[in-house]
Amino acid sequence: MDNWRKSSHSGGGDGNECVEIANSPAHVSIRDSKAPTRATLTLPTPAFTAFLTALKTTPTTQ
Repeated sequence: MDNWRKSSHSGGGDGNECVEIANSPAHVSIRDSKAPTRATLTLPTPAFTAFLTALKTTPTTQ
């Protein structure tokens, strides 16, 4: 997969303190931007969408 992109919330400096994602019609892959050659997590697109929805609706604690 060649279309990796970083989150818009990648942190300061060179922006390598976050995750990167790449997607296709069938799935979304996630990797650590600090270690891009290591393992990736791949989810079916509907599961990734549900994950993001859950993150957006879950209250954060600080």
